[in-house]
Amino acid sequence: MMLGFNEPEFLAQVASAVALRPQIEEVVDRLVDEGFDTLLLVGAGGTYAQMWPYEHLARRSSTLDVRAAIAAELVVSGDARLGERTVALFTSVSGTTDDSIRAIEYCKSKGAYTISFTGHPDSPVATKVDQAFISQPKTWPFDMQLLLFMGRLLARRGEFDGYEKFAGEFAAIPEILVEVARQAEPAAAAFAEAHKETDYHFLIGGGNLWGFTYLYSMCILEEMQWLRTTRVHSAEFFHGSLELLEEDTSVIIFQGEDETRPLTDRAAAFARRVSKDVTVFDTRDYPLTGISPEFRGLLAPLVLDTVMGRVSKHLERVRDHSLELRRYYRVMDY
Repeated sequence: MMLGFNEPEFLAQVASAVALRPQIEEVVDRLVDEGFDTLLLVGAGGTYAQMWPYEHLARRSSTLDVRAAIAAELVVSGDARLGERTVALFTSVSGTTDDSIRAIEYCKSKGAYTISFTGHPDSPVATKVDQAFISQPKTWPFDMQLLLFMGRLLARRGEFDGYEKFAGEFAAIPEILVEVARQAEPAAAAFAEAHKETDYHFLIGGGNLWGFTYLYSMCILEEMQWLRTTRVHSAEFFHGSLELLEEDTSVIIFQGEDETRPLTDRAAAFARRVSKDVTVFDTRDYPLTGISPEFRGLLAPLVLDTVMGRVSKHLERVRDHSLELRRYYRVMDY
C-alpha cells in the first residue's frame, strides 16, 4: 500500500490526459496549416514553472518563437510580438486561477488564438478560450498534454522525427507512472522520516528539470509545508548560491537524462564535499518499461513529479501538516 495514493483515480486522471492526443493533434495540425509565428506558454506559479521544460525543448529543437510567460506580468508589461499570429496556451487545475483568466482576456484582446488545458469544462479558463481540452478533474501535472502538444508541433515542423513512435509508447504512461510511484515509496518514506524536523532545504536542478525544481521548492515545500528553501539552477549554482551550504544543509538534487546532466552532476559533487545531507532523486533509477532510451529525457519532469508526490505525502504525515493547509493563498484578499 502507498500512503495516500488512490491508484484507480491516478490511472483515470493520467489516462484522461493521454486520451486527448487525437484532439490535440487535430488542433495543432490546423494551427500549423493556418500558420502562426509565436507560441506563448502562459502560467502562474506551478503552471508557469511547468511550462519551462517545453520552452526549453523548443529552444533546443525549433526555430519557432516559443516562450513561457508569467500571466500577471504579461498583462501589465505586454509583449510586442503578441498579436493575431500568436497562439497562447494556458493550464489550470481548477480553471479559476485569477491571473490566468486575466491573461486569457488580455491575449484575446490582442487577437491571439487561446488554448487551455483544465479539468473543469464550465470554468472560466475553459469557457474563455478558443479551444479547451478537458481531462478529469484534479488531473496533474499537465506534462502529458504539453508533451503531446509540443511533440506534434515539432513533428509537423520537421523538428521531431520520432514523434509517432514516442506518442505510441507514451500511451502506456499511466501504468508506467504507477510503477514509478510504487518504486519510490520506500525512499520517499525514508526521506520524510529523516527530515521531519528540517526547516530549510536547498534545491538544485537543471535542463528540463529546472522548472520542476522551482515548482517543488515554491509550490510544495514553501506553499504547502511552510518550509524555507533556496532553489538554484545547476548551471548557476557556482555563481553565488553555493555559499549558503553548510555541513548540515539539506540539499535536494533533481537529476534527469538530458544534455544538462553533467552540470547537475558537477553541482552534486561539490554539494557532497560540504554537506553530509545530500539527497539525489534521479530519473535513471526508474525503468520506465516500454519507453525507448531516446525519449527518457523528455519524461524527466513527469517522472520526478510522481516520485516527489510520494515524498510530499510522507512529509505531510511526519510533519502533521496537511498539503491542503494555507494561511494566505485563496484565504486572504490580495
